[in-house]
Amino acid sequence: MTRKSGPRDPKSGVNSQKPAFSPRSNAPKGSKPVGRPARERAESSFAAKSKDMVLIFGYHSVREALRSRRRKNIRLIVTDSAAERLAPEIAQSKVEVRIVSNEEILARVPRDAVHQGMLLEARPLEDMDLSELSGKGIVLVLDQVTDPHNVGAIVRTAAAFNVEAIVTTERHSPEMTGILAKSASGGLEHVAIASVVNLARALNELGDMGYQRVGLDSEGPQDLAQTVLSRPVALVLGAEGKGLRRLSRENCDVLARLDMPGAIKSLNVSNACAVALSIVHQKLSI
Repeated sequence: MTRKSGPRDPKSGVNSQKPAFSPRSNAPKGSKPVGRPARERAESSFAAKSKDMVLIFGYHSVREALRSRRRKNIRLIVTDSAAERLAPEIAQSKVEVRIVSNEEILARVPRDAVHQGMLLEARPLEDMDLSELSGKGIVLVLDQVTDPHNVGAIVRTAAAFNVEAIVTTERHSPEMTGILAKSASGGLEHVAIASVVNLARALNELGDMGYQRVGLDSEGPQDLAQTVLSRPVALVLGAEGKGLRRLSRENCDVLARLDMPGAIKSLNVSNACAVALSIVHQKLSI
């Protein structure tokens, strides 16, 4: 989408035109920054809010959420400088803006979160139903991958490789908010999520839809690079340490490994996902 922009600073390349809105007008008069004592209250309410509201922070994640037509945004809480940085997206989205201090944002996000002066309150994206899949592309299936950093990195990689959807379990999977959204770096706005109750049943359904179900397993009988693949493909990834569960393995058409040339033969799940998607994408493009 093409956006008009003002003159750019020759040194920084940043748009030097002032935004059309007045950010400070949204800040309540006489408001005081929330100090660090409020952090514990913010963290305790973070999980409770995640069912009907998600918190998105960090530049790339917030920018993509503001640009997204799928996301219903509630309020953008930003520092003055961050509002300037997001001026085009703010003007386009017409989101409510509140200018606050950096300390107030720190009090609202999880501990050690890298927020870059911006926090977006938004509604969760609606889950996709498996029946909505096109039956033509690549789907990722996560078998109880619980670490939000890993899942966020997987979402980011999935967006880069144009993965149609990620299938996760309702239990034993992280909420699509906070640290995960930050790690996804905007990828949540570009990859559909299908949350299922029973993963084995979902794999059966994918098989009925014609998906070749490829389980990534370090002990797999064949190298993924040598495996014959055909569209559509469902790439199944297991949790670190445990790997694929028995029922997940049994509901795959192929179990394949990644043969690494170096001294270390294993990768964490997010890195393995990136390598596997690269191989799958290349083989399907031939």
